[in-house]
Amino acid sequence: MITRDDVLAAQQRIHGRVRRTPVIAVDPTTSNLWLKCEFLQLAGVFKTRGAFNRILAGLESGTLDPVKGIVAASGGNAGLANAYAAAQVGVPATVFVPETAPAVKVARLREYGATVQQVGQEYAEAYLAAIDFADAAGALFCHAYDQLEIAAGAGTIGEEILTDIPDVDTIVVAVGGGGLFAGIAAAAEGRARVVAVEPTQIPTLHSALRAGEPVDVAVSGIAADALGARRIGSIAFDVARRTGPTSVLVDDDAIRAARTALWQDYRMAVEYGAAAAYAGLTSNAYQPAPDERVAVVICGANTDPTTLV
Repeated sequence: MITRDDVLAAQQRIHGRVRRTPVIAVDPTTSNLWLKCEFLQLAGVFKTRGAFNRILAGLESGTLDPVKGIVAASGGNAGLANAYAAAQVGVPATVFVPETAPAVKVARLREYGATVQQVGQEYAEAYLAAIDFADAAGALFCHAYDQLEIAAGAGTIGEEILTDIPDVDTIVVAVGGGGLFAGIAAAAEGRARVVAVEPTQIPTLHSALRAGEPVDVAVSGIAADALGARRIGSIAFDVARRTGPTSVLVDDDAIRAARTALWQDYRMAVEYGAAAAYAGLTSNAYQPAPDERVAVVICGANTDPTTLV
């Protein structure tokens, strides 16, 4: 169970460690649409918030041995966030990623000082290897999305949006494993609705809501490096059952078009996973009411800029 109290505790813990990213109005004179520029976060991804919260909480509780350090599994972004946070706090980090992880992300992991292990073709395989390593080495395991401290850290984004736009009606987020969704939905509960956007080829939350429980899905498509979890996390599923989000799907063409639009219209260089939330609007998968006030979380910038057109 995650609540707004957990998010507020995370906000206090990570204060001064992360960047308070701006919320910009798409058109200050006529629009009810805002973009939360979380792609400007330290390490280029929203997950830095949860990484700091998990690591600092571990040091506070004594569950993190500063000599043995942390271990994380990731398609790339969670590893970057944890490697960055660990380096800033001064503890070692080992990060397991699939062999298919983008080279730009693997290179940055090493720049942050992490020991990188590439295992398997999917996040799930890297995850199992990281769990084995944590058990053997005594390192603190930092989950990519399904730990309370991780999700609560991500939820601080929702607190910032609701502070900057107190009368926002809707917050649109991309969903992979669901940590971002879970934190923001907990922060916004009773104050704003959440629209959860997923690729049609990785519908973790959508499939779980239809089945009544988390289920495995196949993983493929252009956003798989960021949103490539096989199933929704238990924390996110519990929050979804409690808060009743709107769940929509977008295909790869819509994600690609949204990413191009963010670059061409606003000069935002973001990864495909980060463009998925915006694709929920540009593809009309979610159609706001005429007077609905909507904030879209643009959550990551770890991309190859040569692919922008």
